[in-house]
Amino acid sequence: MNSPSFAPATLTGETVVLEPLAERHWPGILAVGLAPELWTWTIEGVRGEPDLRRWFDGALAAGAAGRAVPFATILRESGRVVGSTRFGHLDAHNRRAEIGWTWVAPTWQRTGVNAEAKYLMFRHAFEVWGCHRVELKTDALNVQSRGAMARLGAREEGVFRRYQVRQDGRVRDTAWYSVIADEWPVVKSGLERRLWESPPAR
Repeated sequence: MNSPSFAPATLTGETVVLEPLAERHWPGILAVGLAPELWTWTIEGVRGEPDLRRWFDGALAAGAAGRAVPFATILRESGRVVGSTRFGHLDAHNRRAEIGWTWVAPTWQRTGVNAEAKYLMFRHAFEVWGCHRVELKTDALNVQSRGAMARLGAREEGVFRRYQVRQDGRVRDTAWYSVIADEWPVVKSGLERRLWESPPAR
């Protein structure tokens, strides 16, 4: 099998559409992306529009350079932007990618938006790109994120101590999770059951 190209693509679900991030998404990102709680656990802090614009430009630059595939997370019914996520740390030779850099505006958290976005990304990584492994990681202190990763079906692999320096100077421990190709059929089934039982996002 040839190595994956990691080409950007639009991923469409029942309630969520992941569109490759573009300048046209900036107004929607700005409208929902300044809630302080979205940036509590991130390496780079966002405290206002200039910080958010730097984050947005950085995501676009990473995508243009082929280092990442960033997305705008959009509600299919309304077309409203409610967050962002991306593939990063792309490794074509070893057929692996990371899913992360994810945030969903507070109003749409716990509505199934994040679960369906992750489902679409896992499915694309394993079934289109042919990845052997998909990684996720988060601040070891972020109990909510760690619980969400476990509910997705990802396996905890351990904690890398003093792994990254945050913009505020704190050196964070980072918890690693993954799903490998052999596990994907079971994870897929679990996510599909969860999504069918979730109320639709609006």
